[in-house]
Amino acid sequence: MRSNMMLLMAAAIWGLGFVAQRLGMDHMGPYTFNGLRFLLGAASLLPLLWWLESRQPTGQSGDRRLLLTGGLLAGLVLFSAASLQQVGLLYTTAAKAGFITGLYIILVPVIGLALRHKTGANTWIGALIAMAGLYYLSVTEEFTIGYGDLLQVIGALFWAIHLLVLDHYSSRVAPIRLAGVQFLVCGLLSLGVAFTMETPTMSGAVAGWQALLYAGLVSVGIGYTLQVVGQRGAHPAHAAIILSLETVFAAIGGVLLLGETLDERAMVGCALMLAGMLISQIRLRWWWKSRRDKVPSQP
Repeated sequence: MRSNMMLLMAAAIWGLGFVAQRLGMDHMGPYTFNGLRFLLGAASLLPLLWWLESRQPTGQSGDRRLLLTGGLLAGLVLFSAASLQQVGLLYTTAAKAGFITGLYIILVPVIGLALRHKTGANTWIGALIAMAGLYYLSVTEEFTIGYGDLLQVIGALFWAIHLLVLDHYSSRVAPIRLAGVQFLVCGLLSLGVAFTMETPTMSGAVAGWQALLYAGLVSVGIGYTLQVVGQRGAHPAHAAIILSLETVFAAIGGVLLLGETLDERAMVGCALMLAGMLISQIRLRWWWKSRRDKVPSQP
């Protein structure tokens, strides 16, 4: 229960983070906001990284090279995903962005097929239901999709790739160290684009300090720490389902804090997408399952 509560808090923090991301762009451009946000997030992990270093030194230079390689790759993919999400929020609501981003939960096992990962029938059933929900949520009666929604859909693909990259490297290097490197890479790349395409100002950062503090320190630093600690004691399937509730908190935050509205068509789409995400995480036990799977393996 303690682990599940930590994961639920992480989901709530991340979901409400969409509100902070929208509010932050009242004072600065999307790339400026992302750059400052992820650099602040990287800084917030320094105490945890110092504690980890004192207990588990990195040691061999080979580990450092692997950490650098994984961090650079993860940071590049994170930069792509976060940029698409942040720019998309200029053209769509936080509620819709939260649900569409949640598609990565289904896309991960689908992409995993190319990597020879196994997946069950529940993934395909959940995917079909979620796609129907996406249609109701984002596709108009004229069969067009909003620009912001389209960016969120593409972003969901990059979030799925990002999770697979983390899955590949997190078993080889310390996850907290990997997170710190990727946040630093993403922040620097975002600021580089910001100074090219936008006009970052100190006054804008000061004016949006509350949104930056939440999105950087709380959403990145505290949220990630809760996820890492919570997942150690939680069942993987339960953890995935709880974390998928991020989309619900994004919708609640958008409606209550930003005054956003969802019509009946959008509500149906949100319900279908959430159902699809949950179903994709539940391993169905079909009655025709082979007898071999029921027999314990011999030692």
